[in-house]
Amino acid sequence: MSSGRVRRTLVQLAAPGPAHRVFRANVRGYAQAAAVQDTKPPVALFGLDGTYASALYTAAAKTSSLDSTSKSLAALAEVFKRDAKLPLILNAPTLSPSDKSQIVQELQRHMGAQDKGETVKNFLKTLADNNRLGILQGVCDKFTTLMGAARGEMDLTVTSAAKLDNKVLQRLEAAVARSEYSQGKKLKVVSKINPDIMGGLVVEVGDRTIDLSVSAKIAKMNKLLTDTL
Repeated sequence: MSSGRVRRTLVQLAAPGPAHRVFRANVRGYAQAAAVQDTKPPVALFGLDGTYASALYTAAAKTSSLDSTSKSLAALAEVFKRDAKLPLILNAPTLSPSDKSQIVQELQRHMGAQDKGETVKNFLKTLADNNRLGILQGVCDKFTTLMGAARGEMDLTVTSAAKLDNKVLQRLEAAVARSEYSQGKKLKVVSKINPDIMGGLVVEVGDRTIDLSVSAKIAKMNKLLTDTL
């Protein structure tokens, strides 16, 4: 089964003004600026994190800092992988302005000197000011999608109940690359683990999903039994 999951969303652009307020421009300003071909995100994303990721992409493109922004967000993505409690902290409703400021400073420390032009620093301040630090992990993921699309890459997400061997992933990549699903694009393999699928695989490439999981088979069997009885 395949399904289209990418929806057109509002593309937000930076507006003139103080650096830490570049993402506060009104919707009309964002939409007008999005018409500029060189700064428009290569694909439309959905969700609040997708909207913010698109805004960050445009702001970085306008300041020729896409590469440094991508590296900075990659560094932050690694922090999320190492610290399972970080999402809980960022989503805490009791965070004070002082707490948020300290969090932003700590996140900056992990980025090091990669954030040229302080594009990501300003973005983090905007998230903090708008109580949106909780979507940062999603923004990191969505920005990776945008950069991959800009480079002509396509994500091949393979979800399994347990960690897959690299040889298995390479065989899957080769098989999909030879199929019509790849659309002739370079594939970027993303391996995920979800014990809930119980076994088998869920393969996502582009806007297509191939669900070969045990949980899906059980769900189909249960539906068949329910419809029969």
